Amino acid sequence: MEELVNSQKVKQQEQQHFHVLVVDDSVIDRKLLERLLRDSSCKATFVDSGDKALRYLGLDNASSTSSSESFQQNGIKVNLIMTDYCMPGMSGYDLLKRIKGSLWKDVPVVIMSSENVQSRISMCLEGGAKEFLLKPLQLSDLKKLQPHFLKFFDNSNGEESTERSITSHNDNNNNKHSNSVNKRKALPPKHGFKLQFASTIVTTILRFWKSL
Repeated sequence: MEELVNSQKVKQQEQQHFHVLVVDDSVIDRKLLERLLRDSSCKATFVDSGDKALRYLGLDNASSTSSSESFQQNGIKVNLIMTDYCMPGMSGYDLLKRIKGSLWKDVPVVIMSSENVQSRISMCLEGGAKEFLLKPLQLSDLKKLQPHFLKFFDNSNGEESTERSITSHNDNNNNKHSNSVNKRKALPPKHGFKLQFASTIVTTILRFWKSL
């Protein structure tokens, strides 16, 4: 019983962090992104190929649909996928198409490339990519990712509010004469926290570029 409780706590803690899956065969680019994401309250997972990304998402075999569904049910959450376009084996576009044809289709995908090829950019955006960023990444490019962060915290606050409402309702049924019931009502989302989080991202990015 104690192990089950601890497991649930770990899952809850993981879900409170914005999780980014980074797919890039370049060690240098992975290190740069790791440094950018490290101090921005994000959890980041790094893989060096599209095949490994599919394996992480449970999409690497014939039963990919049931496998990815099992991954999601077990608490594995990915809020954003950032992938390089040019990689050995599977390209970023091929990975994008696999993701959009799976249960992970609602997860925003950002394509990165050092080559400014307009036809390639259009193809990826039409294929479902949210952004196409040119390497090396600039501050203005990273700011484009802020709406995804803020949307995540909007959803998280909404879920927490719902959970508080359910808890309050259950406590009211079990403890009709308790004076503490009203104190456990749902709290509205704290918009100030969202602004603070966005400010933290910008500060972290500026600190990174100044250190180069």
